[in-house]
This record gives sequence, structure tokens and C-alpha cells, in this order.
Amino acid sequence: MIVLDNLAKSFGSKQVLRGVSLEVPDGRNTVIIGPSGIGKSVTLKLIVGLIEPDGGAVEVDGEVVHQMDRRRLAELRGRVGYVFQFAALFDSMTVAENIRLGLVKRGHGEDVIRERIEESLAVVDLPGVEDKYPAELSGGMRKRVGIARAIALKPHYILYDEPTTGLDPITSAVMDQFMIRTRDLGVTGLVVTHDMRSAFSVGDRIAMLHEGSIRQVGTVGEIQATEDPIVRQFIEGRPGPPAPAPAGRFE
Repeated sequence: MIVLDNLAKSFGSKQVLRGVSLEVPDGRNTVIIGPSGIGKSVTLKLIVGLIEPDGGAVEVDGEVVHQMDRRRLAELRGRVGYVFQFAALFDSMTVAENIRLGLVKRGHGEDVIRERIEESLAVVDLPGVEDKYPAELSGGMRKRVGIARAIALKPHYILYDEPTTGLDPITSAVMDQFMIRTRDLGVTGLVVTHDMRSAFSVGDRIAMLHEGSIRQVGTVGEIQATEDPIVRQFIEGRPGPPAPAPAGRFE
């Protein structure tokens, strides 16, 4: 289980997280929703130790991430797959070479590497693209390769950073299917998104991040039925009240 305990994080004078607490139970997809720039991606980076919290802690399987030494942090990252917002593939490498990198780092032999590449691409319905370069793939296909690269390592957790951003509605729905399929394979997912259609499709639990803390957590049904005005406004996509025009400007 991943546990976020009173997490705080600032960048300069800007405080992004102000005491975020959340449990990510095993075997489910937990979705963190909220507008862009609210700290959702920062939360993912804290989980894998790419940055350290100013306060609070992240626990993964009972261990505090920011207290880990280099060896234990490397072991953690072997259990946690990360699907980046824009796939983050190396353009100069083929699909197979992109997936192969992490497997080589884990010390797997060539037979295992070939098998894992083939298996992971089959899961995301991309058989036969091993020798293609990222530039030859559509945006949706590149994101699917990003998922394949993550699941090739057979992680216990996968973190998804805005997985449907920039995709058309049909491709977004396909991405949702892969996130559900991965959960059904036994992988625990943590998805950050501002796409409510996707959140309601893939999420078992949904948490809303608002002004640096968790505003509400619940099942899809509970969030859809919420009476919290802030959560309600976000999931319905309603803008806030317009700011008053400066006096005399249009006179």
C-alpha cells in the first residue's frame, strides 16, 4: 500500500501541497483529480523519490521513501512503474530498445528481455512495433508504449501522469481500457488527471486535490453524488463567478 501522510511541498515562495493525506489500497485504481498546476504530478514525484517533501512522508509498503538510501530507492523504483504525461520515449531508440533499457538495468538476460517486450506490447495491443521509432507512432501509440515499458518490469504499482492529455476521445477511451486491464492483472494504479470522463471510467476511488490538500475521497458513485460545492463545480466543469470589471473601464 502507498500512504501519503500530511505531505507538504513548496517551490520558492509557492506552497503547492499543504498536508496531503491519502491511502492508495492494493489492487485498485485510485484517481487524483484537480485542475492543472495544482500539485498532482508533484505528488507522483514524491512517491518515487524524485523530489523530497518539506513535511510529512510517503510510505510504500511500510517504508518511508525520503529516508531510503540509494540502494533501497532503486529497489522501490523497481516495484513502481511510471507512465509519463508525454510518454518520455527516447526518439533515437526503437520501441524495443526503449522497453529494453529498464530490463537491462534490472539484470535480466536476453531471453527474458525478449519475452517481456513481446508480452508487454501484446497487453497494450501493439504487437509487431518493436522495430519502429517513436516518430513513426501516433501520440496514443506512444503512450501505450509508455505503459508497455512500465508493465514489462512487472511492477506492483503504476503511476499514471495525465495519461489521456492531448488524445482524441476514442484514443482516450482506449487508454482507459488499458489502465483497467492493467489493474485486472493485479497492478495497483495511481492516476492523476483532470479528465473526469477518464476518472469515472478507470477509478475505483477518486480523491480531489484542492488548494494543496485532499478535499474529498470516495467511490465513483460517491463523488458523482457529492454535495460539496467545490467538488461539484469541478466534476461538472463549471467556471467560477467572473471577476468584477474595473470601475469605469467600459464607460
